[in-house]
Amino acid sequence: MSSSSDYKSNNAIVNWIEYRLPVFSFLDAQLNKYPTPKNLNYFWNFGSLAGIILVIMIVSGITLAMSYAAIESAAFDSVDRIMRDVNFGWLLRYIHMNGAHFFFFIVYIHIFRGLYYGSYKAPREILWMVGIFILLAMMATAFMGYVLPWGQMSFWGATVITNLFSAFPIVGEPIVEWLWGGFVVGNPTLNRFFALHYLLPFVIVGLVFVHLWALHMHHSNNPTGVEIKDEKEDTIPFHPYYTIKDMYGLGIFLIFFAFIVFYAPNYLGHPDNYVPANSLVTPSLIVPEWYFLPFYAILRAFTDDYFIYAWFLQWFMSAKLAGVIAMFASILVLLALPWLDRSRVRSSKYRPVYKVAFWVFAIDCVILGWVGGQPAEGVFVTITQWATFYYFFHLIILVPVIGVLERPKPLPSSIAASVKASHAPQAAE
Repeated sequence: MSSSSDYKSNNAIVNWIEYRLPVFSFLDAQLNKYPTPKNLNYFWNFGSLAGIILVIMIVSGITLAMSYAAIESAAFDSVDRIMRDVNFGWLLRYIHMNGAHFFFFIVYIHIFRGLYYGSYKAPREILWMVGIFILLAMMATAFMGYVLPWGQMSFWGATVITNLFSAFPIVGEPIVEWLWGGFVVGNPTLNRFFALHYLLPFVIVGLVFVHLWALHMHHSNNPTGVEIKDEKEDTIPFHPYYTIKDMYGLGIFLIFFAFIVFYAPNYLGHPDNYVPANSLVTPSLIVPEWYFLPFYAILRAFTDDYFIYAWFLQWFMSAKLAGVIAMFASILVLLALPWLDRSRVRSSKYRPVYKVAFWVFAIDCVILGWVGGQPAEGVFVTITQWATFYYFFHLIILVPVIGVLERPKPLPSSIAASVKASHAPQAAE
């Protein structure tokens, strides 16, 4: 499918550059005339929103780094100084701090949209896999950034999470000591996390570039899951049709973002993180940010009496190691999804059984997020364990079985046909 450009400019300087480095024709082909399925809905806005918030995070982060001190004795005070003494420092920090929450919210919707419409299926496997690697890089970046204010939850969150690697035999302790830069969480830890927190966003940018490259190779998926058959009938230029749509989505997003930044900037933060770190006082409940809670719940699900562990794993590893492996596996298993799902139909619109399973899975993820923020005791442990069981049962068992046994609804003959059918007048009763 062609996306070439016959770009011409009336500006002599632009033409001079274009002849030697065809950057303008490249941008014209890939951003302006790029053929896009004509039936994309507003869930496709979240990809561009994720790119915009990434730029906001990088610019605000670089600016904040100019006033931040990655020193154990001064980190908390430097954040306080940014809030009080740096011109518009409060605004920059609130944008950066709340931007992380919105970034994950947008990316999670982007991922679940891909799950619902089958955007991980051939020939977009690499596109999907690079997206999962972006999520992992985001998690690492966010975790290290959460440590930088050096409040109580920052310190103890770093202590608990980095200690998880000690569960791995032989290599665990050296990894923990390398992360800490010593034998306790302290100044070397803060320096390392600050350096990595500054570096990883640029790794994310590189992954996003590869993600877009893979996207433009086979074009976007669409709500029907039907491939482009006739470029003139099935597609429209990205500009102005989808740039306008993206601008509208951006305007809605900025309204919500501005409301949080200006009217509830600390609503999503933990109160303990506004207290300086103290290694002698342990918070009553150590919890990560909300976007980590489902995976934190999976980590805590593995206890000595958890039936999955007691029946299959207790002879091979400790419950702590099983929880750590399950936590990482809960993300890495998504890489195998293009091969686990055996259905030839992509979109859930034409897969009635999978659609029900998808929404049950989405509810299960919400439940995991809820119990991840609760104390690991009583009924919360039981709920966590069953929700964890269903998480893996859905991805590893249900998805392949449904893909083989389900009878999908008939697909439209083309994207254009589905658009015409959706706009056709209803038959008179």
